[in-house]
Amino acid sequence: MIGTHWLMLFGAILASWATLYTMAIPPELREASRLFGAEFWIALCTITPDLAGYGRVALMWLLMSTAMMLPTVLPAFAAYDDLKQTSAETSFYGLASGFIVVWAGFAFIAAGLQMALFHFDLVSGFGDSRSIWLSVALLAIAGGYQFSELKEACLSKCRAPLTFFMQYWGESPLKMGLRLGATCLGCCWALMLLAFVGGVMSLAFMGLATLIMTLEKLPDIGRWMSRPLGFALLGASGVMAVSGF
Repeated sequence: MIGTHWLMLFGAILASWATLYTMAIPPELREASRLFGAEFWIALCTITPDLAGYGRVALMWLLMSTAMMLPTVLPAFAAYDDLKQTSAETSFYGLASGFIVVWAGFAFIAAGLQMALFHFDLVSGFGDSRSIWLSVALLAIAGGYQFSELKEACLSKCRAPLTFFMQYWGESPLKMGLRLGATCLGCCWALMLLAFVGGVMSLAFMGLATLIMTLEKLPDIGRWMSRPLGFALLGASGVMAVSGF
């Protein structure tokens, strides 16, 4: 039988994706369908970040982080659930809370970055790059980071969750969740920032990025895709720099 904590976790993932999908619906369709809170969604998604305000942009990034990152860490949560046979639900909430706190911090930073880039007219009101050189730089950073020792160290922990939890088993669930979140952030921050290339509100980018980051953390698949992904990103950066688009 699936525990309540798992139902809540899957519910958070589905609710985040459903909210992002609703936000991506064109304003005229929202109004026509009379979606609940249509005015709120329109204000959140279709006006420029300076009018929407930092808080709403941060909320959007928090939803993105929840929708995209929780699926990538499901194997780690399952490993923890297997290890923690007693009081599993209580400790599971602590673990998940620590993980979300780290990505909430990333969401706040990413929202501030989006506001700054918009201020300098480097991204549009929807968060996609207006500057070829910004896109080139982000692709190059993400591609180069694929070959870094820090990325490899973080991936090695994400790919071996049992070893990770046994190493820090004496710590509180919240602290382990913070560690797990920081490790996950070390794996994925550069790929997440490619949202400014693919479009912050692009469901296609979110779906593809979630799939890539999830597969990269699987030991049997991820070890074969990290470097090719790095070469692909660096190649895309080079092509964009030479071609101008």
